[in-house]
Amino acid sequence: MLSEELRDRLARENISLEEFQELLIRLMNYGVLSRQESLTEQQLYDRYLRSAETVQEYLDLLGIRIHHDRRFEYIRLYPPGSRIPGMEASEENAFSGSLRARLTQNEVALILVLRSQYDKALREGKVDEQGYVAESMESLSIALKNLLSRALPEKMTERRRLFQRLRQLRLVQYNQDETLESGEGWLRIHPMIVSFVDDEALLALEQGGVAVNEESAEVEEDQLS
Repeated sequence: MLSEELRDRLARENISLEEFQELLIRLMNYGVLSRQESLTEQQLYDRYLRSAETVQEYLDLLGIRIHHDRRFEYIRLYPPGSRIPGMEASEENAFSGSLRARLTQNEVALILVLRSQYDKALREGKVDEQGYVAESMESLSIALKNLLSRALPEKMTERRRLFQRLRQLRLVQYNQDETLESGEGWLRIHPMIVSFVDDEALLALEQGGVAVNEESAEVEEDQLS
């Protein structure tokens, strides 16, 4: 699509070329966009709604697909070959770029447990209007121990790094790092966790069929979904 043609099209969508570029760069850098995360992401999400077709055309050229959850207002990009909820997996065009995040064993373990805790709250009707689940650090720590016989990192620098990574993936929300320091702290689990860890992985976890060990210290994010 030529620049002048693109400018004309974006003008009809009330978006400048610079704003369109900013949106694409943000999507490609983060891979996720959640309207509830911040004022910046709210503005970018609303901008996406006005230019969704144009964004999709550009990402199609790269084989990147978009999962858009309109109910909970978030967007997640999937690289070629990834499985998207409700769609068959494609074995073609293997991709190993930045969209396919590398996760450590601690990150994988915590993500699996977050999915289990979210599912439990869903069954109990403890999900708010935006799809979030409130979870205490104490409950999360207990679930991690019961399901995977693991504990949260004792060193606060490692614990902060772990949760900052999950916050970067938009899987959790918390206000301050002090939230992570004791069992009295609370965080919110994003509904995106459902598309991040599929039902098959959840079932295996609850049946004791998942082991996260040193031999699988790094796995690809899309292996979970």
